[in-house]
Order: sequence, then structure tokens, then C-alpha cells
Amino acid sequence: MKFVKCFCLFLLTGYLLACSSPTLKNYEGTLPALNLKEFFNGELKAYGMLQNRSGVMTRRFTASIDASWEGDEGTLIEEFQFDDGEVQYRTWHLRDLGNQQYSGTAGDVIGDARGSIIGSVFQWQYILEVPYSDDTIEVNLDDWLYLIDENHLINKTRLSKFGFKVGELTLLIEKL
Repeated sequence: MKFVKCFCLFLLTGYLLACSSPTLKNYEGTLPALNLKEFFNGELKAYGMLQNRSGVMTRRFTASIDASWEGDEGTLIEEFQFDDGEVQYRTWHLRDLGNQQYSGTAGDVIGDARGSIIGSVFQWQYILEVPYSDDTIEVNLDDWLYLIDENHLINKTRLSKFGFKVGELTLLIEKL
């Protein structure tokens, strides 16, 4: 009986947390309106940090991003410099699907990233393969990008595995 009560409490807690999460519709009409092709075009610089599931900062990094579009196809070439000396590279291939819908792929992304823009906010979700010990694991990312002004964007990402939060990423992206 005690197990059933604990299990029911666990399910109720998960349901309540899911209900309290913001949705993209919360940002309808917010300004300035985000135009992905305009913001992610040219040279950008990013400053960020990773936090563990308890909110403790575990790593800091900077990134250089070279972004360009040809029609509905975009490319973001990223170079990450971590505070421990590690360097990582990622190249995103983006596609404007119309109606403020976008998809993207990268070498360490499993399947397609999918997302939408409403007002000044872009949300997309994808599965990322990340180094872990001597192997890799697949982590779910819920990525929220908030346009602050024409030159600054804040990116907040929730990383989860099996539905449980395993970390967060916070990033400031600046157009140069």
C-alpha cells in the first residue's frame, strides 16, 4: 500500500510540474519579433555555462558562430572553447519550413530538431549525443531562445534523460 501511495504522489508531482511549464503561446505578440534568418546571419559570439541538475555551474565556454542562409537553407558553423581547454565543433544545417516552423540537423543530433517561433521566442527540441565517461549518451534538449534586441539573444536549455532533468545550459548570443 505504501508503494502505491508513493507511486501516485510521484505521478501527481510530475503532472503538476508539466502543467506549470510555459508554452510557446505565452509569447504571442511579444516584440521584437524574432526572424531567425536575420539574427543568425553573419558572425556571432556566444558566452555560456552548463549547470548540473542541482543548478551548480560545472563548465563555462565561449563560442564563435559563422551563420549564413541561402533561401530556406541555413548553416551555423560553431566552435566552442571550454574553460578546461576542450574545443568542440558543431555544424547545424537549418531549414525554414514556412509558417515560423524550422528543422535542423547536426552531426551529434539524433534525427531532426524541430521548432517554432512565436513573437520574440523560438523553441525547439532535439536529442543530442554527448560525451559521457569513455562513451556517449543521448540527452533530450528543450531549447528556448529569447530575442532581447536586434543584437542579443538569450538561450536557456533544459537537458533531460528518461524525463528527468540532468542539467541546464544558459547562453548569451551576440551579433558582431
